[in-house]
Amino acid sequence: MAEDNNTPQAGAAEGEKPQLKFSLQRIYVKDISFEAPNSPSVFKQAFKPKVNLDLNTTSQKVADDQYEVVVKVTAQVNDSETGTTSFLAEVEQAGLFRISGIEGAQLEQTLGAFCPNLLFPYARE
Repeated sequence: MAEDNNTPQAGAAEGEKPQLKFSLQRIYVKDISFEAPNSPSVFKQAFKPKVNLDLNTTSQKVADDQYEVVVKVTAQVNDSETGTTSFLAEVEQAGLFRISGIEGAQLEQTLGAFCPNLLFPYARE
């Protein structure tokens, strides 16, 4: 007769950390805008652009093991001589991530660096 073995399976032993699970569930544009406030007059003069590019990331817990991460990219181009704004473009690229088995500093690093790294190519487009 076979013996019943009631020991937990490998990876589920008591005291072990839960298994890491990471998945990207959705990618979407949360907000996008383009402004050219001084058109068409900016095209009638010599143009020496000054570009200012800002990147910002935020994250929030949406549900158990589900997080929204947002990468905000703002590009503003001004004429370096007059300071006149040629254009301003902003995009907020977001993603929903399911993350479990990560806590503390490792979770902060995942939400602050790894997830935005996956979203940035979409924002750049």
